[in-house]
Amino acid sequence: MQAEGRGLAIRCEELVHIYRTGDADVVAVRGVDLDVEAGERVALLGPSGSGKSTLLGMLGGLIPLSAGRAWIGDDEIGGLTERQLLRMRADRVGFVLQGAARNLLPYGTAIDNVRFAQRSISRARRADLLEPLELLDALGLASIAERPMAELAGGEQQRVALAVAVANGPGLLLADEPTSQLDEPARDAVLDLLEAVNERFGTTIVAVTHDEEVGRRLGRTVSMRFGQVGHEGRHGSQFTVVGKDGSVHLSDEVLADWPPGTRVVVERDGDHVRLTRRHP
Repeated sequence: MQAEGRGLAIRCEELVHIYRTGDADVVAVRGVDLDVEAGERVALLGPSGSGKSTLLGMLGGLIPLSAGRAWIGDDEIGGLTERQLLRMRADRVGFVLQGAARNLLPYGTAIDNVRFAQRSISRARRADLLEPLELLDALGLASIAERPMAELAGGEQQRVALAVAVANGPGLLLADEPTSQLDEPARDAVLDLLEAVNERFGTTIVAVTHDEEVGRRLGRTVSMRFGQVGHEGRHGSQFTVVGKDGSVHLSDEVLADWPPGTRVVVERDGDHVRLTRRHP
């Protein structure tokens, strides 16, 4: 049975992030509107450089908002102090960063890392949590629970990082490429754990991935291109999202035949809209 009240909803309004490189400003995220219901599971898809990881970092309070507003549950991210953001990530939001070592205590064992993640949880709430060894076992890591991080392979560290992120039964899990270094059995173990955490605690899950199987298992996909949301998929059905400026992102298959600059006639017939290429 899914836990009540633990999952956190997400609401984004016209999110923008601009960073400086050399003498140029780069818009990594441009005007993103996104709503995720409490307890929903979402995969962020798109090519490298499309803004997926930047958006995830903004939701976790790791990357500042240049413009726009975002809420995690009832908390507006832009209005929280650094101390409040740290508390949010320690108690209610789990985060798996790219590069497993960034998530872990290098001098600790696998089970030390999971125990450390649960250190500040109240005794009453701790009774509902998965035991550290139970978490590691679910990911096929029970045999290396007492081994230090330096002795573990990259894929093993990546799974330990996930165990740490879900150790306190967070209301929201933000995971950046949680299966990228894993073979198929290890990937499936990760997806099984994500589904179990979602079911047990009602945890909302947003994961950046290039793996279509991850998107299929999570259920809802949101595809980004050039810092904007272009497509959504729900349980096998694909939808194009109309932006506030009226823009529509065409699929890669259509763009292969209709490159940018192609003139298109738009014709409406009731609830249907037909796009026809206008030849010179």
